[in-house]
Amino acid sequence: MTGTQRGLTVPASCTSRQPSNDCTSSSSSSQFSNAKQVGMVRGAYHFANTYESTGAVQASYFVTHGGTWSNDGQTLPPMLDIEYDPYTSSDGTNSCYSLSQPAMVAWITKFSNTVLSLTGTLPAIYTTTNWWNLCTGGNRSFASNSLLVAYWVDNLSTGAGQLPATWNTYSLWQYADSGVFLGDQDLVQR
Repeated sequence: MTGTQRGLTVPASCTSRQPSNDCTSSSSSSQFSNAKQVGMVRGAYHFANTYESTGAVQASYFVTHGGTWSNDGQTLPPMLDIEYDPYTSSDGTNSCYSLSQPAMVAWITKFSNTVLSLTGTLPAIYTTTNWWNLCTGGNRSFASNSLLVAYWVDNLSTGAGQLPATWNTYSLWQYADSGVFLGDQDLVQR
């Protein structure tokens, strides 16, 4: 990305506790095409709910509902957003969706392999180091997937912190959820 390009990540899908609430952003298609028309790099993400269904089922839903990829220089790889379960108070699970570490690794593997088979590229993985260590046991099997790491800091000079064990570097670092730009504040690794 050059200094004149801005990136846009468009939510494509998510899975909620209620099947009727499975969601796809109603504006993702227009956001995606409009971003391309003005030369913006754009991509789609899937917010995982590993409690709801298998990695393969969610990956298929994601790709079918906007999580595609093309090697056009403007489309980011599909992204799996896997982090602390925000539904613990309503679904009775824990931060890891009540999955054991081996079961979580298997879920992510199924999601990743399904996206690869449907799109021809591995999904990037968005996570935090603490969640990765807690819920996958620091699993090292995903080095081929790009890392988008969330680590919020008050001072950028402190850096992105310790990365999950799988990765030596990140592709994108989310360092804040608000700031100069609308939405998340991110740095791209060059």
